[in-house]
Amino acid sequence: MRKSRTLYVVLALLVLAATVLAACSKSTPTPAPTEAPTEAQVTEAPATEAPTEAPTEAPTAALGTEENPIIWVLTPSQDTQKVLAGAEPIAQYVEEKTGLVIKPVIPTDYSAQIEAMCSGEAQMGALNTFGYVRAHEKGCADVALASVRYGSTSYAGQIITQADSGIKELKDLVGKTFCRPDPESTSGWVMPKLMMLGAGIDPDKDLARIVDTGGHDATVLAVYNGDCDAGATFQDARVLVAKDYPDVNDKVVVIATSPPIPNDNISFRPDFPQDLREQIVNALLTLNDTDEGKAMLKGLFSWQGLEPVDDTFYDGFRQALEAAGMSIEDLNK
Repeated sequence: MRKSRTLYVVLALLVLAATVLAACSKSTPTPAPTEAPTEAQVTEAPATEAPTEAPTEAPTAALGTEENPIIWVLTPSQDTQKVLAGAEPIAQYVEEKTGLVIKPVIPTDYSAQIEAMCSGEAQMGALNTFGYVRAHEKGCADVALASVRYGSTSYAGQIITQADSGIKELKDLVGKTFCRPDPESTSGWVMPKLMMLGAGIDPDKDLARIVDTGGHDATVLAVYNGDCDAGATFQDARVLVAKDYPDVNDKVVVIATSPPIPNDNISFRPDFPQDLREQIVNALLTLNDTDEGKAMLKGLFSWQGLEPVDDTFYDGFRQALEAAGMSIEDLNK
């Protein structure tokens, strides 16, 4: 009986141990290890660049400053350095009076001067009559001041030849070599061409050759040296070379002079600021009042003064063209 009870106890203990072990085996399992995420699995927020502002142009400096000077384009009727030497003191004078910086510029020829005004590369010009009328018709120039020489705002052209050339009048030019400063020079070609046409000479057909010298002084010298039989200049361009060639008036003679021609001028683009224009014009007019100012004017194209004018100043020239049956376009061919 005792042995049976003992066996029962042992069996009970074994059952209890098995039960405990089973309970332990039912505890929460440890999660299986996972692999480290691959690069493809890693999602990172895309890096964003710092926002950049769109590039902006630097603001344009005010017109009439060192950074943005007023360009004053001058007629290349004489030696370039001589013209610049005459214009620069006047530009400096205006700057002292107004604070506006003006830069004188000499173009390669008369056409380039008009192109500079029409393209906006130049805002101010010293234009001859033909150049001004052309530029005004294109909407590129409005006159403000006319130059004065010998008390007059008009001048004349002249046709010259050597004293012993045998050329006495216009009809004698047929078959001759003819020098001109530039095809757009009013006194050096436009008016002489009209004069020849009036005398029954077609310059394009009846002259042996037409030579462009580049300036009135160069034309005088070409005739003086016999490089051309005759030529045309403003009256009296011989003074331009008289210092170096004191016998020029004896050797080179005038055979014809033109009708009056309006003097060269100072013009502005139509869109030039009116307040700046008034400042410049008023400053330039004060050059008339002092000997120093008059000396400056004389240094530029032999001006002796400046006088306010408007576009009607050129009506007489336009009428002369109409009377001859010519137009600006005709003369520019």
